[in-house]
Amino acid sequence: MTTSAIVSKVWAFCNTLRDDGVGYGDYLEQLTYLLFLKMAHEYSQPPHNRKLGIPKEFQWDSLTTKSGDELETHYSKLLRELGSQKGMLGQIFTKSQNKIQDPAKLYRLIDMIGAENWVMMGVKDKGDIYEGLLEKNAEDTKSGAGQYFTPRALIRAMVECIRPEPMKTIADPACGTGGFFLAAYDFLTDGTNFTLDKDQKKFLKYDTFFGNEIVAGTRRLALMNLFLHNIGDIDGESAISSNDSLIAPSGTLYDYVLANPPFGKKSSMTFTNEEGEQEKEDLTYNRQDFWVTTSNKQLNFLQHIRTMLKTTGQAAVVLPDNVLFEGGAGETVRRRMLETTDLHTILRLPTGIFYAQGVKANVLFFDAKSASKEAWTKEVWIYDYRTNIHHTLKKNPLKLEDLRDFIDCYKAQERHKRKATFDEKNPDGRWRRFSYDEIIARDKTSLDITWIKDQSLADLDNLPDPDTIAHEIVENLEAGLDSFRRVLTGLTVR
Repeated sequence: MTTSAIVSKVWAFCNTLRDDGVGYGDYLEQLTYLLFLKMAHEYSQPPHNRKLGIPKEFQWDSLTTKSGDELETHYSKLLRELGSQKGMLGQIFTKSQNKIQDPAKLYRLIDMIGAENWVMMGVKDKGDIYEGLLEKNAEDTKSGAGQYFTPRALIRAMVECIRPEPMKTIADPACGTGGFFLAAYDFLTDGTNFTLDKDQKKFLKYDTFFGNEIVAGTRRLALMNLFLHNIGDIDGESAISSNDSLIAPSGTLYDYVLANPPFGKKSSMTFTNEEGEQEKEDLTYNRQDFWVTTSNKQLNFLQHIRTMLKTTGQAAVVLPDNVLFEGGAGETVRRRMLETTDLHTILRLPTGIFYAQGVKANVLFFDAKSASKEAWTKEVWIYDYRTNIHHTLKKNPLKLEDLRDFIDCYKAQERHKRKATFDEKNPDGRWRRFSYDEIIARDKTSLDITWIKDQSLADLDNLPDPDTIAHEIVENLEAGLDSFRRVLTGLTVR
């Protein structure tokens, strides 16, 4: 059966379960538990014969010999017991619950997963199946799963620009379902980029990737995603920590950081006050290695990522517009970034490519540097892939080909040969260079720079498709409502 056929088959079963109130996310979690157990069973058989530490009474076979209420009761007990185990096993089953209340449907799901030999499948096939399911889950906007899902075309473009090398470490302090790790893995295992020897393959499997993800369900999906891509071991320690990465310095320095920190401007925690009501309190992180103390989540992640890099390290980070123009703490962080790193490239992204609506984001590319009296950033190259660009998730989703011109302009292997496409003869050129002096002379050292004329304001005969306009209006309204909610929350807390 082909990859797409298996995705269709596995996903079609979700529609059956939705009548019972099982949402996409819950279904994907149940799939994760059962897939893990089935593959563990396959690894325990010849020729692998691996002992994986799963108690005998809770192994895959224990599910295939039961039905009806007996199956449901056993499955619920199995989830509770495995959640208390150590290592990756415990991480996969942390806080796990049975969400399929109909034993007949649970039996059918077990039968469907049992029909495939997952270990014998190629890494790419298994990975593509799970990635396909994650993407379908992200499309369900009501579940909120989309906030953990970065468009895969954007991730691949970022990896192609960074061009990670074998035997080097890659970190993501807010790794979601692991998309950056998988794109980097695909790049490193692509024979047109590298031919890996035995030591390089071992390093790639066990010592390359390091992440943090504080949401238990999302971390579970990430671990399974890595496991299906042959990263890490079923009986090994987890490569993804459940700790909040912002609380303290990482303790380890990395060669690359690729990340899309969570959307939402402020970090906050919810607590119950003396009246028994739920309240939110802004979180600030008092870190000696940060330039400023702020409750702005993105500014904290940017400062944290800078501290994670070796002096030869490189980073590519997706960040919202407020990081480019906000005053106060934002201006301080931008100035220090320009001084202490080589902040050489900014890719301005259009709306309509993220599952979280109304997001206006950018990718910042920067290289870490050793201490210096002079600013390390000499010039910032900006690629405007926003003005007059219209994407929607369903009708015109972002594709890697859409970012090919940016990748070509970026010139990853010879950045000194970059050439602007903007000049007096071509005022709509999307690739433009700004000197350090030009940047710091701007109000608040703003990096929020546009120069291309917005055609929708001038050319009424060539307006975008009505569907696109409608989507953009919805996105702008959503973004406005989100801003109002944050203001209201701030007023309520005070």
